[in-house]
Amino acid sequence: MKFVHSADWQLGKPFGRFEPDVRAALYEARFDAIDTLGRIARENGAEHVVVAGDVFDTDGPDDRTIVQAVSRMGRHSCRWWLLPGNHDYARSGGLWDRVRNRVGPTINVITEAEPVEMEGGVWLLPAPLTYRHNLEDPTEAFDSMDTPGARLRIGLAHGSIRDFGSRGETKNQIAADRATRSRLDYLALGDWHGALRVDARTWYSGTPETDGFQRDEPGHALLVELAENNEPAVQPIRTGRFQWLMRSWTVNEHATFEAECARLLETIDPPSTLLQLSLAGITSLGDRIAMLQSLESDITHRLRFLDIRSDDLVGRPSEEDLAGLAVEGILGVAAARLNEQAAAGGTEAVLAKRALERLFVEYSRGGQP
Repeated sequence: MKFVHSADWQLGKPFGRFEPDVRAALYEARFDAIDTLGRIARENGAEHVVVAGDVFDTDGPDDRTIVQAVSRMGRHSCRWWLLPGNHDYARSGGLWDRVRNRVGPTINVITEAEPVEMEGGVWLLPAPLTYRHNLEDPTEAFDSMDTPGARLRIGLAHGSIRDFGSRGETKNQIAADRATRSRLDYLALGDWHGALRVDARTWYSGTPETDGFQRDEPGHALLVELAENNEPAVQPIRTGRFQWLMRSWTVNEHATFEAECARLLETIDPPSTLLQLSLAGITSLGDRIAMLQSLESDITHRLRFLDIRSDDLVGRPSEEDLAGLAVEGILGVAAARLNEQAAAGGTEAVLAKRALERLFVEYSRGGQP
């Protein structure tokens, strides 16, 4: 049996920190990922897509979010199995009743912790969350779930593997040996946003569209093939359109900066890249200004989004810079005084550096400081 394992769609995520055009692109990409999952299922002969929680970003999405989700899934011939997670937990009269009112026969909403026969002899053991945070292991009930005539038992849950990257969390924790303990052929997990193998039968699929700068990898889903008495064959397949990158460059001259820019642009698809860039180093004020201007007037327009962090890129005026200011009389006197204060250190040094840079910037632009 083949199926696609996905999780953490978080449809309706607002991405409020971004400008409207970026926000709209990221928002829509999460719906497009549903079509990508349907295509992966069709192309690989998988008749089912299991979604291990957090289909929606909240337990109260607007109608458009629900209709988009249901209509996108309905365009594909595979069967969809949707599990409530901590973002979209199940409650009476809530989100999942609204979803049920709109779904067709190929979309299955699982709000009860009861086994379901997906096809002959293949049983799905679900652990839907009914609260945002559960103190008990949501998969503990798997041990006693009756699956008559089972060829394969597939667990579906949302939470953190106990003592595995949980950082002290005690909510929604799942036993690390759950697959063995509950005689599962495969345990499909959600919550961790990267594709991750816990053991041969226990995997996190990650989110189909990355939503933060925690990792370089784009979104993935897992194509899973099961056979009785064999370990699962698990293949990660890229689903994400956007890539979120973090880069730190140490640049002490403009030539180094240009080389880093060229290297970056050669290895990415700029319109699909969001970049958080940290700059560090000591360079001339002229080079610092040229670097930032290049980022702001060129690179930022190539990328989908650019977040520049340049506080650790220290600009100091060269002898040429100071000579250029000196010809202006009073400006040269002010620049020399500020440079002395910056070199002396102490509480006034940071302010002096910023004032000196502002003076040089305005002078370079031909404006009045």
